[in-house]
Amino acid sequence: MLQPRVALTGLRLPFRFLSSTISSRAYSTVRETETPSSEDSTAFDPSISFAPPPTRDDSGVKLRSYTPRTPGIRHLRRPVNDHLWKGRPVHKLTFPKRGQAKGGRNNTGQVTVRHRGGGHKRRIRVIDFARADPGPHEVERIEHDPGRTAHIALLRSKETQKLSYIIAADGMRAGDVVQSYMAGIPEDLWKSMGGVVDPGVLAARTAWRGNCLPLHMIPIGTLIFNVGLRPGQGGQLCRSAGTFATVIAKGSDEQARYEENLRKEEAETGKTKRRQSQREQQKRERIATHITIRLQSGEVRLIHKDCCATVGVASNPNYQYAQLGKAGRSRWLNIRPTVRGLAMNAAEHPHGGGRGKSKGNVDPKSPWGLPAKSGYKTRPKWKVNKAVVVPRVRNQGKRRRGYS
Repeated sequence: MLQPRVALTGLRLPFRFLSSTISSRAYSTVRETETPSSEDSTAFDPSISFAPPPTRDDSGVKLRSYTPRTPGIRHLRRPVNDHLWKGRPVHKLTFPKRGQAKGGRNNTGQVTVRHRGGGHKRRIRVIDFARADPGPHEVERIEHDPGRTAHIALLRSKETQKLSYIIAADGMRAGDVVQSYMAGIPEDLWKSMGGVVDPGVLAARTAWRGNCLPLHMIPIGTLIFNVGLRPGQGGQLCRSAGTFATVIAKGSDEQARYEENLRKEEAETGKTKRRQSQREQQKRERIATHITIRLQSGEVRLIHKDCCATVGVASNPNYQYAQLGKAGRSRWLNIRPTVRGLAMNAAEHPHGGGRGKSKGNVDPKSPWGLPAKSGYKTRPKWKVNKAVVVPRVRNQGKRRRGYS
């Protein structure tokens, strides 16, 4: 008996049919919020003395999202950092993190920072913030540091072969060559300028991404990070991921401009102008020895001209877009849960207790009973309206009754 012909479109075979044309579903995908710009094709040869680093300006935020196979990775978002080193750090440049530093406690064991504790074991990376060693240093690799948000770069000195860690600049990759000019201008650079300091040539050959310079050598308008606060010490400002400051003025230029304008006015009028007072002179001398920088918050600060700073932006700028995805990852990062005071008992918090959602008709307070809002801790002192105290006259009642 003839059987009818069956179409092969709906036929289920007893084995899995793997076709090369059908791609398997990826476990993770990379999403871009903006179209990345084309990279500069300028070749970079580290052997050349004054060759700038290659341009790596990837505009847009690249985040890696994952297929929601478990609830913990449904909302997980991570910045794409495929250039990071996958192995362990240099052991001699690390030491274990132990003791009360992980639990938010002071030297007597009291909790001074709440919501800290637990977390994965860590090793502290020894970072060279001062960068006092001169000479060219080659970037061996870019690593992740569990103790900070920015990435770190492993440098090897070409002269001494010494290894050190620094905070990596955004766009820095393995193979780049960076240099520190904190010890002064090298001899070959002096000869190339003819033995005379040319500010334009000096800035063009030194102010590159990842180089460490004194603030007076950095041109106006340059983005910097890892900025020092005192001469001879390491950087303290703008060290977290994606942070930077901007050089907006130099005091030496303003002082020279003031003296030049003063000479012109004296030459035009023929009269000697009144000299500055001692206080004005001290103020101008202070401005002449300091550099004005603007932080990302808008704050303008005066920093001594001999303080260190690194050209560029701190690495890992997309860290702010990351999402942990679940509470367990916060515990891995040494972060404990934050419980609302309203959900506590009356003995644990001023807002606690009661039946249902009620804080007892009291003003917002901290766990220790201090006012938490209404400007108690944030309002400036000169804005606080102090109560006017009326002095009381002694024996006022006796005089009223006729007593002397």
